[in-house]
Amino acid sequence: MPTVVGVRLRFSKTLWFDPAGTEPAEGDIVIVETERGEEFGIVSRPPFEVEPGDLPAPLKPIVRLATDDDLAYADELTAKEREALPVFRELVEEYRLDMKPVNVEYLIGGDKIVFYFSAEERVDFRNLVKELANRFHARIDMRQVGVRDEARMVGGLGHCGEMLCCVRFGGEFQPVSIRMAKEQDLPLNPLKISGLCGRLMCCLRYEYDAYKDFKSRAPKRGAMIETPVGTAKVTELNTPKETIRLSLEGESVTVPLAKMECSKGCGCPCSVGAEALAEAGSRAVAATMTADEEPLAMPEPRLKERPKERSKDRSRERAKPAQPTEKAEGGSESTGTGRRRRRRGRGGSGASGEGAAPQQAQQSAPKASSQPEGGAEKDGSASAGGAAKSGRRRRRRRPKGGGSTAE
Repeated sequence: MPTVVGVRLRFSKTLWFDPAGTEPAEGDIVIVETERGEEFGIVSRPPFEVEPGDLPAPLKPIVRLATDDDLAYADELTAKEREALPVFRELVEEYRLDMKPVNVEYLIGGDKIVFYFSAEERVDFRNLVKELANRFHARIDMRQVGVRDEARMVGGLGHCGEMLCCVRFGGEFQPVSIRMAKEQDLPLNPLKISGLCGRLMCCLRYEYDAYKDFKSRAPKRGAMIETPVGTAKVTELNTPKETIRLSLEGESVTVPLAKMECSKGCGCPCSVGAEALAEAGSRAVAATMTADEEPLAMPEPRLKERPKERSKDRSRERAKPAQPTEKAEGGSESTGTGRRRRRRGRGGSGASGEGAAPQQAQQSAPKASSQPEGGAEKDGSASAGGAAKSGRRRRRRRPKGGGSTAE
């Protein structure tokens, strides 16, 4: 299998080169041959073997390892680049071109200079190229770059205080979307999630997979977690440490995700044992732990009675009709019993009189003991007729010329 070496160029990504008999180590400065000529590069990966199908084209060779003379010559070229950049800016202002000078690069031969600039539209720089060739007496190459490449060339510090990711890691730029910022619970403020180039920060792409994997295994924020002392609520997720903060019995406890369990059998982290809470410093669990430090059993969830059901029960009790009271001694029956008697007596006065006569006769029996039998029957029939008559008076209007039905 062929052997290759990974070399990172100055303003380019890491490329593979043929070692050509050399054995460079990681971090060594080498001189390689490229399409533009000879260039300096830093070894980012020592020699390793690859499959023949992974090589898209024949590789360029490594010319040699940089010597002390090569390093001194590289310092001279760097000094020339610093002197050429102000001249480049001055000529751009003189010709009033809508372009922004970014950097200048001298190749090893010294006969070719590359001028990098950024612009929103195409620029006619033919007169500028002629003037630069007269000033530096070399071949001029104009290269337009994007805002991300500009940030990589200029360099700087990001919001985190570290070197820009595009400068530190290099490589090709990967697409970054606003969805990655949402997945990491970042504020959707362009000033906070954008880099020096004005685009979304590259680190959003680097950390997106870690946040997505952690959230797929962790409970959601606001979920209820079962514990030996009650139900806890998830208030915060810490992806780098893979910990979860719970609100339990008025205190805040941080529990590792690996210590969480599943009580439903579905594999989701929906419960925490007493040992994990005790290790996290929970005072509520420490107070309820037994002497042999055995975990307590999970309590059954309590179902709270809904207030609507209580109000319905109370309304039903209020609307329930009163039970009929018993007949007092020597008195008449309750209102409900009298109404039912009157309804049964609507068919005729004789039926109502016969049904009521025995009851009235029993009530008046002690008082009429001294009277003859005939008088008792007469009084009983009269009282029965009076009860039937009073019932009809309540239900119907009394006719003008009607007589007594008892007669």
